[in-house]
Formats: sequence, structure tokens, C-alpha cells
Amino acid sequence: MSAAPATPGTPAKTGRASRIAIVGAGFSGAVLAQELGRAGHAVDVFDTRPHVGGNCHTARDEASGVMLHTYGPHIFHTSNQVVWDYIRRFGEFVPFVNRVKAITGGRVFSLPLNLLTINQFFGETFSPREAEAFFARIGEPGEGEPQNFEEQALRLMGRELYGAFFAGYTTKQWGMPPSALPASILKRLPVRFNYDDNYYASHYQGIPKDGYTAIVQNLLDVPGVSVHLGTPFHRPDASRYDHVFCSGPIDAWFGYDEGRLGYRTLDFVREDHAGDYQGNAVINYCDESVPWTRISEHKHFAPWEQHADTVIFKEYSRLCEGADTPYYPIRLVDEKSLLARYVERARQERGVTFVGRLGTYRYIDMHVTIAEALDTARRFEDRRAADLPMESFVVEPL
Repeated sequence: MSAAPATPGTPAKTGRASRIAIVGAGFSGAVLAQELGRAGHAVDVFDTRPHVGGNCHTARDEASGVMLHTYGPHIFHTSNQVVWDYIRRFGEFVPFVNRVKAITGGRVFSLPLNLLTINQFFGETFSPREAEAFFARIGEPGEGEPQNFEEQALRLMGRELYGAFFAGYTTKQWGMPPSALPASILKRLPVRFNYDDNYYASHYQGIPKDGYTAIVQNLLDVPGVSVHLGTPFHRPDASRYDHVFCSGPIDAWFGYDEGRLGYRTLDFVREDHAGDYQGNAVINYCDESVPWTRISEHKHFAPWEQHADTVIFKEYSRLCEGADTPYYPIRLVDEKSLLARYVERARQERGVTFVGRLGTYRYIDMHVTIAEALDTARRFEDRRAADLPMESFVVEPL
């Protein structure tokens, strides 16, 4: 029997050390490197970018001094006590509540939809019970389960709220009408019949005091772990290692020879201003006539800091092309069919496990990524101890 790990999430050491390659230096790769490095393996981490952290990368802006979320805002939130305790071993987190605002029809409201939003929008003073009864009246009837985003929204909140807050924004975000999107997207967005405007319902919420990149650097700071930035890793390179964990795009691993999986990407247009530009970290622009989806003002992600100047980013969503950064997997019918072909080929690989958002073609939050990486590291050690091959997937991508 293996000895118990010294700290939560750390695999127990087994006999023979392996030579391991990890593709990607985001949270998936960094947590795997930390765990497997501590278990005594020789680990090489590869990333094509010149920095660690993946899409969570943060950097101090030279001009304003503001800590910038380079690839868009990231707020850490989880109700998983193990993940929360684990990640705080690698850096201090400061409590942060994400209070999103939305502009629609020339008026400002709070998101997610809550009692204040409802009362402001309709000019009412509903109590929670009255608001619930009101929603029951304005929701449009239908038969069976809603088949798409628009049907789900109309059933839940009626045409006025749907048109004001979701129709235009969703069209801009996904580049297609809401009637073409699955109902499950809206099910992730809460409606609250109280005045709670905290965007997340997670028990623990915060942002690293020194940024996410410092957290990832600390995760990677393990004896036996070497990091190779600006260095692509290709499928033939796997022959030099006992095992490879790929957190890069699963279609890229096979040279996109079945076709490219569809993603939405984001363009960020920077503006520099004096003082305070919008008074909030994130404001959504719901009207389809406004080309950007939202504006984020990054100094408000660190309210414990003081800066005379400010940096904002207007965010535009579009279809991801070859050299773009993939953000949101589309996962409609065509993409799922293509994914199934890649997954079947991945299952035929030997000595390769696909992990993370890009490796499994799923949209997952940071805390889920960390939890899955911890599970993957434990699984790898358990399989080695039992002299069994490691699976291609620890989490089913389909």
C-alpha cells in the first residue's frame, strides 16, 4: 500500500520515476507539474507562449501600474474546500465579489437578474414572492423541454427581459441567434428573487494579491521540473517520454487533419484614461447595436491598490481562426461530431493523457481545472502502482 501523501492532493511516491512531458503551462499543466514533481518524477513543461499562466496570465502594466488580466478578467471562485486550501498554498488571495453591471436601452442595471434589476426595469417594488408570481405570469408557455436558448429564456423571464439583457448580448457573444444555441447555456445564469448581486454563488471567492502568474510560477517551482517557454511540443516528441499530459488543443495534437474544432475568440481593444473610467470592474453592453460585449476596467479587480490612471479593455467576440487564442468551445452538432472522431483517435494513443479545457474541448472554470488536474495526478500514480497503463482521458470529453 502506498504511503499517504504529505499534503492534500500530493501523490504518494512510488518506486521508479518516470520522465514526463506536460504540454501547456496553465493551471492544468502547472498543478500536474507540482504534484508529479513532488512525487519524484522528472517533468518537462512546454508552452508555445513566452510566459506561464495560459489564459490566466497577469502582468503589471508599466504605464499605469495596474495589474492586467492579459486574456480577460479572471475571478477565482469555488465551493470546493480542498481546491481552495490547495491553491492558497501558492499565493495569497484577497476576497473579491464580482458585481457585474449591464447597460441596455440607455439604462444601467445589476447582473445577474435579481430583485433590484426586476424592480428597476419594470418600475415596481415587488417583494420576493410577488416577483416570483410575476415571472410565472410573464413567462411564455411551451410544450416539453425548451429546445434552445431563446425558448428557455422566454419560458423563464418573458420577452421584455430576454430582449433587453440576453438576445443582443448572446448574439454578439456567439455570433449566431440564440435560437441556434442550446438551452443549457442559459441554465448556467441565475435569476434571484432577492437583492443579491454577487455574480457567483460560490462559497470562496477571491483574486491573487500578486496576480495569477505568480501563483503558477510557484506551482512550477519544484525540483525536477523544467519549464520550456516559446517551445512547441509535437506528437513525435512524445517518443522521448514515458508519458505525456496534453493540455493543448486535442485537434492540434493530430495536426488538425480531421478539421479544426470551433471556438469563439476575443479581441481586446485597450484604452488608457485618467482617474476612474466606469466605476466598476465589468459592465456588459447588451444592445446588439453596440459592437463590443463588455468593458472591463482592470484596476477594479484589485481594489486594495490605488492608481491615479486606469486601463480599460473593450471586448469583441468573433469566430476563432488559425493563429487566434481559443476561448469558448462552440460544441454544437458539427463540433461534437468532429470531437468524437478526435476522441476515438486519442483513445488509440499510448502514453498520452488529454487534460484541461483545450485537451477535452470543454468550457471549465479555474477551480474545476485544478480539481481535475489533482485527480489526474493521483490517478497516474495509482495506475503506475498497479502496473496499469494510464487512460487517455480522466474526464470524459463527450
